[in-house]
Amino acid sequence: MPESPPSLRSSQLSAANNQHETHSNVSASHSEEVLGPYGLMKSHQVTLIAIGAAINTGLTIGAGNALAMAGPAPLLISYTVVGVLVYQVLCALGEVASALPEPSTVAGSADRYYHPALGFTLEWIYWLKHLVVIPSQLTAGGLVLAYWLETSAANSAIWMTVFLAVIIAANYWSSPFLGHYEFYLSSFKILVVTGLIILSLILALGGGPDRQRKGFQYWNDPGAFAGDATAFARLRAICRAVPSATFAYLGCELVGIHILHTRNPRRAAVHGIKLTFYRILAFNIVAVTLLGMLVPHDTASLSVSAHGRQAVTVSAFVVAIESAGVPVLPHILNACLLLFVLSSANYALCMASRTLYRLSLEGNAHVLLSYANKRGVPICSLGICSFLASSTYLGVSTDSRILFNYFVNLVTMFGLLTWMSILVVHIAFVRARQVQHVPDRALVFRAPFGVFGSWIALAFCILICIVRAFDIFDPDAFPGGFDHWGFITSYFGIPLYLSLILGYKIVTRSKRVPPEDVDLQGVKLPLEQVDGAMGYEEEDPPSRLWNGWLL
Repeated sequence: MPESPPSLRSSQLSAANNQHETHSNVSASHSEEVLGPYGLMKSHQVTLIAIGAAINTGLTIGAGNALAMAGPAPLLISYTVVGVLVYQVLCALGEVASALPEPSTVAGSADRYYHPALGFTLEWIYWLKHLVVIPSQLTAGGLVLAYWLETSAANSAIWMTVFLAVIIAANYWSSPFLGHYEFYLSSFKILVVTGLIILSLILALGGGPDRQRKGFQYWNDPGAFAGDATAFARLRAICRAVPSATFAYLGCELVGIHILHTRNPRRAAVHGIKLTFYRILAFNIVAVTLLGMLVPHDTASLSVSAHGRQAVTVSAFVVAIESAGVPVLPHILNACLLLFVLSSANYALCMASRTLYRLSLEGNAHVLLSYANKRGVPICSLGICSFLASSTYLGVSTDSRILFNYFVNLVTMFGLLTWMSILVVHIAFVRARQVQHVPDRALVFRAPFGVFGSWIALAFCILICIVRAFDIFDPDAFPGGFDHWGFITSYFGIPLYLSLILGYKIVTRSKRVPPEDVDLQGVKLPLEQVDGAMGYEEEDPPSRLWNGWLL
């Protein structure tokens, strides 16, 4: 596996995008445009696609599972704390993304600021993450369908085949139009979730057919915490809700990753981070707060027992609307959730195939995977990813609800490893700036808590990995008190991650880039150019940093 320097990586990625694009003559003068997996698109379109991709089953389905296991208070606490963590990850990525005037990738930044082995590993972990998302979303689609249809092995196999055929055909035949399709669909998802939040608020205030003003009454009866009232039990409830919250936030980093692909990442960084912060605040924290107001955690229709565990059968939001007596709307919402699930699976297949194609171009995967047809579709990469996505058929012989939890475990760990890698790259970037005496004023965007915030976020990511064991070691839930498959799927990513790093270092004998040798020439622009590009005066540099955080 030959080492690809950052300059070669950037040129190869540019060549790959040029090979894909049939719209390469589009003028960039109309708006800032992005060279992403869907081709040449405007930055606001890619931002909406990234936000829409982050609206996943973690919020629409997984939140109900966490509510049943932990209660509304741990649900709100975990979503708030993990939201702050994700915001720091996004700020760290935004600082790195806006440091250079030219487009880059997360792996390219890892090559440049820390170690080529980390860039190589990030690419493969990123591919694996999206690859596992595909069967997890298709399995979730089977759970959503169970709201209408009786589930059986034959029915599950038929629907899995239909779902796979739809997303494979969409990626093969509609590749030039996927960007516009995902843009409109992501806009629709945002509108639906916004409408769902407004409806939930109306129902909580007594505006539903039942005329019941719920407020926070379910926090008193059956209680804000599920289980015992001891301090240890409450701490354990919070820890059990953290994995669900982490899964709900996975995909938020796509906004920052797409910023790295913009023609002017410096101008796009502040805008993209702001939108992500608003999405975190509105779509997750507000949504789970209202969910805890509408549905008690001991609702029978919210979850059922499956081999000693509680697993969600339908979306908790559907349960909330049904319990309020609203007719027809639960079916409409369930249909929208099915559309969201298929959209997420389609997006994941596109990202997985393009990532594998890019790995082949860089010499980090077999050369045959770089073959693309005349329409720019990476056929071999798409075929490999589609074949591996057929692991969704495991749900035919296994309880789909349990299998969905195992897929969630895998995706969550891959996502956490991605977040930790981003934080490590930011810490290395800040250290290089300090060694080379590059002032903070040379940055267009700076993470509000600096390198200290990244260290705290990195420690918290490690803590999340540890507290995952609270849901694996449970003498009341599993025979022998231990979930073997839960342990394997929860921690499989860690040895794989370390093996990829060590294997690359041994094969290529590459070494860590010393801070004094990091190439920061693009960062060392004259300060008047930086201030002029952002529209700020030289004598007032701190204001742009705080405005970038709060406004």
